[in-house]
Amino acid sequence: MSNNKKNIAILGSTGSIGTQTLSIINEKEDLFNAFLLSANKNYKLLLAQLKKFEPKYVVINSLEGYNYLKKNGSKYKTIILKGVEELCDLVKENDVDLVVSAIVGSAGLLPTIAAIKAKKNIALANKETLVVAGQLIMQLAKKNNVDILPVDSEHSALFQCLVGEKKSSINKLILTASGGPFLNLSKKEFKNITLSQALRHPNWVMGKKITIDSATLMNKGFELIEAFWLFDIPENKIDILIHPESIIHSLVEFIDGSTKAQLGVPEMTTPILYALSYPNRINYPFQPLSLIECQGLNFYKPDKIKFPHLDLAYQCLISGGTSSCSLNAANEVAVDAFLNKKISFVNMFKVVEKSVEKSIFVTNPNLDDYLYVDKKTRELTRELISKK
Repeated sequence: MSNNKKNIAILGSTGSIGTQTLSIINEKEDLFNAFLLSANKNYKLLLAQLKKFEPKYVVINSLEGYNYLKKNGSKYKTIILKGVEELCDLVKENDVDLVVSAIVGSAGLLPTIAAIKAKKNIALANKETLVVAGQLIMQLAKKNNVDILPVDSEHSALFQCLVGEKKSSINKLILTASGGPFLNLSKKEFKNITLSQALRHPNWVMGKKITIDSATLMNKGFELIEAFWLFDIPENKIDILIHPESIIHSLVEFIDGSTKAQLGVPEMTTPILYALSYPNRINYPFQPLSLIECQGLNFYKPDKIKFPHLDLAYQCLISGGTSSCSLNAANEVAVDAFLNKKISFVNMFKVVEKSVEKSIFVTNPNLDDYLYVDKKTRELTRELISKK
């Protein structure tokens, strides 16, 4: 760390979490420095970030983006590079103090593994990394004495509630879910759901992929799997509750009958800030939660008939091996197809379930197995979609 600033590498700096992380760095420039920024193909926003923060490195995946950045960003001191291999090398740099893993989907897996092997602490916003290869990631983190600091609001809430507590005192972890835009829609109305409706989340402003996952409740299924790996708690001790107000982000029930909850307005600044500053809390201009304005807090059991992804996630977690890897791969392809209007909303449920059922299964996978199953499941899912 130079000049007492924490050097931050943001993998996925142009996404929702990445841009909000940069807002925090901009506000707290005396504490944090944007050292490395990466993006997939949003090169125009990445160039704007380069100009504003002048990081040591930026990495872009696309050739078009690389050429654009070299042409328009060459007068700055920032070193411009291209591709995942370069990114995996850069996260190992000695000057990197914390890696914010915010790349959407399984694309975040390899750079996160590279950072862990280099003994860098991870602020994990990319839940798919643990969904795809949770056992491998947590084994590597333990071996390299690396902290995996959750950025998801629900897991950050659990993490904060568990500070100072013994694992043996936990009776249950309870993840909350807003229920998404279709909480009160009947099952028969699901066939008429449009893309624009699915992209209108009632509480959160997020990227398109995670917004669709929230509408199907797959996001909550992924969070169940993520909680299993992060907190080493059996799946039968992890519950999901629908909480439409999104004020209580998650709860921990203890063996003595007490329950802890973390509350806050539904926005991501607090969990990102907590991961950046952990184990400390730092002063920050924030929107205070007014319990008086909340009026009421409501909770319901999730409807697993309307939202079958929840049971599918539980089943994949229990099956172990590469089941969750297949689940994520199938879902990524299905969501992309829905976003491009190739399949309907309800067909996402059907395609993902069938793809997981037919995918290759490896009981004790290594990294190559995860990558192979991911590739083959995507091929299978695309084939299924082409027949719709």
